[in-house]
Amino acid sequence: MESKKRRGILERLNAGEVVVGDGGYVMQLERRGYVKAGHWTPEAAVEHPEAVRQLHREFLRAGANVIQTFTFYCSEDKLEISSNVKSITGAQINEAACDMAREVANEGDALVAGSVSKTPCYLKSHSEPEVKAIFKKQMDDFMKKNIDFFIVEFVDHVEEAVWAVEVLKTSGKPVGATLCISPHGDLDGVPPGECAVRLVKAGADIVGINCHLDPLTCVRTVKLMKAGLDKAGLKAHLMIQPLGFHTPECNLGGYTSLPEYPFAMETRAMTRWAIHKYAREAYNAGIRYIGGCCGFEAYHIRAIAEELAAERGFLPPASEKHGLWGAALDMHTKPWVRAKAGREYWENLLPASGRPYCPSMGPPGDDYEKQLES
Repeated sequence: MESKKRRGILERLNAGEVVVGDGGYVMQLERRGYVKAGHWTPEAAVEHPEAVRQLHREFLRAGANVIQTFTFYCSEDKLEISSNVKSITGAQINEAACDMAREVANEGDALVAGSVSKTPCYLKSHSEPEVKAIFKKQMDDFMKKNIDFFIVEFVDHVEEAVWAVEVLKTSGKPVGATLCISPHGDLDGVPPGECAVRLVKAGADIVGINCHLDPLTCVRTVKLMKAGLDKAGLKAHLMIQPLGFHTPECNLGGYTSLPEYPFAMETRAMTRWAIHKYAREAYNAGIRYIGGCCGFEAYHIRAIAEELAAERGFLPPASEKHGLWGAALDMHTKPWVRAKAGREYWENLLPASGRPYCPSMGPPGDDYEKQLES
């Protein structure tokens, strides 16, 4: 099936359809041995394409309608600073990532989103022409591969996101823009509602939140964005791709401020049942593009697709190997396991951590960061 025969992202959202996004790549691939923590750069798209392709396929099978290019932190300035990539250019990574995303998307009814993220240049120079030139270079790579739409993600200063949107809109493609901010606003103190207004005025068709904080916190932030748009009389589709870990501390800096980041985040992993709740909360908030970011594995994406199966009208292929709400457990030989074969059990479970001497929450982000600095 050629992409040109598919309905685009705005056609789907304008029709009120639920669009399921894919999950997290860099943390998954770091755990699998293909990404270096600290650098978080995506050279695996060239060095180990089979690893990236497999992850794309897992998300597609789980129900994703969109496959994002594995191009996180793929600006030339980030690659240069990381010094982790000596002989591979950003253009090579972008092109390889686009080819793989399209290959897998063509195996289903999925769209390809070209992904750009924040640049080191912004904090270093605050130069609008320099930052926009970086985004323009990435956009040109993606346009050569005719991606379906763009996503600006993992940006914590709305000003930089606005610059990215202004550049990407010149492509003529739809643009989604997601910020990694808390309900308190971006790192300059701009409230979520005002952030959304600025993004839409810059030309964003879809606005929302990604990464940094847990799903229900991100739903709160998107609600604030929607309220800001409503007050300004502006319209845009809403999008959410949160962190797949519990972050009740709601630190302004997100999960990077936690003691467990990045090598002990497993203790905070969301269950599939928590993702069912998130998907319903997001849908009830009027959000129709619902996916995940770091920490979201294929079974989390499947949970979104299963929770919203009635609205979508179908289940994903991966549900063939999963009894809804544990239904397949009714065939177990042990009666206490059979007793878990139903929604009531899993929806009301309060899972234990198995770590009796560990705290349920970390210290406040600012205090913890100051302790480390001293």
